[in-house]
Amino acid sequence: MATSASSKLNKAVKQQYMDLPQEDKVQAMYIWIDGTGEGIRCKTRTLDSEPKTIEDLPEWNFDGSSTYQSEGSNSDMYLIPAAMFRDPFRKDPNKLVLCEVLKYNRKPAETNLRHTCKKVMSMVENSHPWFGMEQEYTLLGTDGHPFGWPSNGFPGPQGPYYCGVGADKAYGRDIVESHYRACLYAGVQICGTNAEVMPAQWEFQVGPCEGINMGDHLWIARFILHRVCEDFGVVVSFDPKPISGNWNGAGCHTNFSTKEMRDDGGLKAIEEAIERLGKRHRYHIRAYDPKGGLDNARRLTGHHETSNIDEFSAGVANRGASIRIPRSVGQDKKGYFEDRRPSANCDPYVVTEALVRTCLLKEEGEVPTDYSK
Repeated sequence: MATSASSKLNKAVKQQYMDLPQEDKVQAMYIWIDGTGEGIRCKTRTLDSEPKTIEDLPEWNFDGSSTYQSEGSNSDMYLIPAAMFRDPFRKDPNKLVLCEVLKYNRKPAETNLRHTCKKVMSMVENSHPWFGMEQEYTLLGTDGHPFGWPSNGFPGPQGPYYCGVGADKAYGRDIVESHYRACLYAGVQICGTNAEVMPAQWEFQVGPCEGINMGDHLWIARFILHRVCEDFGVVVSFDPKPISGNWNGAGCHTNFSTKEMRDDGGLKAIEEAIERLGKRHRYHIRAYDPKGGLDNARRLTGHHETSNIDEFSAGVANRGASIRIPRSVGQDKKGYFEDRRPSANCDPYVVTEALVRTCLLKEEGEVPTDYSK
């Protein structure tokens, strides 16, 4: 199986240097989303002391013409620190810093979708919106072939791999365990993981997170996964349908609740929210993958535990529906619901914002309301 040349370097030699003291200095890795809306970039600067809050971190800049974010003639972009985590690769006191990107005129870059999400979340903070996102992904060799699959064929059909145990069922568990522990160290609200239906496909869950924290924690969890895979010499794909044919796609099921839904009798609020979602299906499909629904069209076929992209449906414990109400919620008459439509490569800021707009701000129609005016 094809793995990267970097992963074959002697890690014991690297460790000699990583064990050196760094005196009173701190390395801060600034992380941002590039112009594709899916790619993640990073670079590191030295700080003179350990930052305790986000306000302690300086703004920075980068060349946007090399990240699909600007032209070369006016390429400076600003990095605005937004969320800070412990660095599981360099360890304390070093930091990971998730940033928003501003253009030369200090306006949000086109793929800085955090900016609007934060404003929308601030409008509903009294409702205490909680989210939990189930991030599916596929491990690939550097040649794009699924990790552990035969070089000239396919593994056995789906069935034994979901939550599977054993070398013939679980492909790449070392990566999953490393990522889980790294997220815990960093302070990411990771709450679980499991092997998925297709071999070399896995899932981790992040949440519950309130408001803007959902997007922050999922993007950092994705960054950490990319870095862990880099160390192992393999590639992680968030493509919603990495292998065509009779294989499951990859989604990012999103669980959502408000204080009203979680309180006694909350099922009424859940049903009202689902009714609103049903009337705005096309808006949500456009918001739930970076290509306005084109990526999800390959995944949401009505097969392989998905709903049909053109139809809205909801049901208790139904994994073939757009919206699933867990059986326990139907029994307790309160709790949360699961939107199964978001794709694995969705932007969590857009997904969580769309849910709040429709369910809490009670927007209708195909176009989101502009609250900046």
